[in-house]
Order: sequence, then structure tokens, then C-alpha cells
Amino acid sequence: MGSADDVTRPGPSPVPASPRGAEAARPPCSSDDLIELLFFAYRDFVGDPDRILAEYGFGRAHHRVLHFVDRYPGLTIAELLDILRITKQSLNRVLKDLIGQGYVAQQPGTSDRRQRLLFCTGRGAELAADLTRVQARRLARALTSPGDAATPEGFLMAMIEPDERAAVRRLMDRRGQGHGQGAA
Repeated sequence: MGSADDVTRPGPSPVPASPRGAEAARPPCSSDDLIELLFFAYRDFVGDPDRILAEYGFGRAHHRVLHFVDRYPGLTIAELLDILRITKQSLNRVLKDLIGQGYVAQQPGTSDRRQRLLFCTGRGAELAADLTRVQARRLARALTSPGDAATPEGFLMAMIEPDERAAVRRLMDRRGQGHGQGAA
């Protein structure tokens, strides 16, 4: 196993490029490429639930709260704050929305009545399931793409919308060619 410097240092990845078609001519994926692909993959991974959440007037913070409250019924506020690493003020705003609209319920703790335990309501569990379903579908599609999931680069590229992949490749190919370097 390499040192931490091996992970953060830009340069070629020890993972070989995909041997298929035009991909065979691409050099091994660098750390910069992986970071960039992660941004695009994340954009599309969260974009699916974002469209659903917008119909409810909710955002990504609502999604994260629903996700963990649904999977860990009885989660305390302190545990959720630790998981999400957000401020109490931010969590309170999101919880106010979710509780007020009937997606999350809170109950006092059994041993400490000051403690608030969080649970998804039936409505909240349904929304959490819908959000998970679209993300699971994207993951499954990426993992079952022929040959794509064999490398980190291939998996991340497969997470990106198929009609966006060529534009992402073109953008990444521009890096290092003097674009965006400023006028001389």
C-alpha cells in the first residue's frame, strides 16, 4: 500500500485505460481526471433526486436527512449532526420543513426525555424510497455497463448521463492545451 502522497499527487494512475474503442488511445487516468470525473458523476448522481425534491420544494439537505432518518429509525439529533456534519441551525431549518409537512416525526427519548428521536412517517419513507430508487438505478446501470465498471475512470464515466459523456471527454481533453490560461 502506498503513502498518502501517492493518492494526492497528480499524475498517471496505476489503473490502465479501458481497452475499448477510442478509449484505448487515451492515456492512463490521472488523479486530476478522477477528481474531475467524480464531480461530473456526483452532479448526475444527485441530479436525479434533485428533480424529484424540487417538486416538493426540498433540496439536497432534505434528501440527506430523509436518507439517514429512514435507514436508522430513532436516530437522535446529535447522531444526525455527527453524520451530516452540518450546523444545528441548518439541521433545524430542514427538520422544521420535513416535520411540518409530515415526512419526519420526532419522539422524546425513552431514557432521556430531552432527547429527540427521529423517524420517517409513511409519507417520508415513500419519498426516501423514490429518491433511493433513482440513485440505485443509476448505480446499477454504471456497474453493469460492459467493460466500463472495470476501472475507476470507467465507473465514474458510466455514472454520467450517456448524452453528456462526449462533452465531458472533450472538456477533459482541453486541459493542458493552453485553454483558459489568460491572454498574453
